[in-house]
Amino acid sequence: MPADLAVIGLGHLGLPLAQAATTAGISTLGYDPDPHTAALSGADGPLSATELRRLLSAGFRTTTDPTTLGRVRTAVICAPTPLGEDHTLDLGRIADAARTLAAQLRPHTTVILESTAYPGTTEEFLRPLLEEGSGLTAGRDFHLACSPGRHDPGNRTHHYANTPKVIGGLTPACTEAAAAFYSRLTEKVVRARGPREAETAKLLETNYRHINIALMNEMAVFCHDIGVDLWDVIRCAETKPFGFQSFRPGPGVGGHAAPIDPNYLAYNGRSPGHPLRMVELAQEVNGRMPRYVIQRCATLLNHHGKSARGARVLLLGVTYKPDIADQTGSPAREIASRLRELGAHLTYHDPYVPQWNVLDRPVPRADSLYEAAAAADLTILLQAHRTYDLQGLSVKAQLLLDTRGATPTGAAHRL
Repeated sequence: MPADLAVIGLGHLGLPLAQAATTAGISTLGYDPDPHTAALSGADGPLSATELRRLLSAGFRTTTDPTTLGRVRTAVICAPTPLGEDHTLDLGRIADAARTLAAQLRPHTTVILESTAYPGTTEEFLRPLLEEGSGLTAGRDFHLACSPGRHDPGNRTHHYANTPKVIGGLTPACTEAAAAFYSRLTEKVVRARGPREAETAKLLETNYRHINIALMNEMAVFCHDIGVDLWDVIRCAETKPFGFQSFRPGPGVGGHAAPIDPNYLAYNGRSPGHPLRMVELAQEVNGRMPRYVIQRCATLLNHHGKSARGARVLLLGVTYKPDIADQTGSPAREIASRLRELGAHLTYHDPYVPQWNVLDRPVPRADSLYEAAAAADLTILLQAHRTYDLQGLSVKAQLLLDTRGATPTGAAHRL
């Protein structure tokens, strides 16, 4: 059966798009070359098991058969672009998706890139792959546009329908074709001048978050050193009605939206030659927060006459955001591995993560949360899930380090 929409890549961008499109009554097909992913196995992705069941019962279907892509009106590429060890975006999955789609591409199809990418990716990387593989010309035979993903997992206020969608097409007609599609899903579309502007808007949004979190992380270390309550400082500062937006420090920065410096190594090997120093510094500051948490842990234990070696440590919340199962980029894994290196005995608790491995070794899961907190020499709150009774935990725990500022004032040691 033909579909109006093909979502290519069923990860943190693709599934929310499929959910929004299906809810809007658009016949939607999900394509992923990985049979495990296409089967929507597991419940640790952007949608819960219940949401996945509703999506499938509403008519959404998945496939590993690329020929189905030749029977859609709109194809949206949502392939992941993870950061490599050199901090550059890996565009390999975009290339694979483009080649697969190109072999099936028909005239008048609208192709949209949602994946996070460098400015210029749509025109200089994606376009040639589509044209060479299809024999068609973008902007003449098919529409090509970029509309970077803006999904925020677990956000109960902002969802697909009320989050504006930025769209930049190769030509004005491409922009309007993409806008016509997204206007069926969201209340507002914002037209960028072109794909580069849309891609750069995503870069700005992502880097803005990381840079501001880095500032708060530096403030956390500074305020601890001078004996100032940072969380009270934030409470006061955020009353300013202009010129200030509140961010929070933490044990690190996780998530799919990694900071991007296009000057490391672009997809075409060129560099504008103007490094984004603020981004580099933000990565440096945020990257050292897990080590700072370990330092605070060791100091707290020492002040209470205990050593990290042999200490029983309970980790609470190992996901990168509260109230979701996604662990992408979570600092919990590095913190756990460093504690193990110091000789600590670890247990963890997370209502969304039934099993957890660190360095290919399982970490025991605490069955009774209060009993585990009472038995542990140190409890570390890494993620403040809503299900946690933080007042009760602060009473039960022998020693509690709150890295999220979520416990009542005076109830725990805060980051």
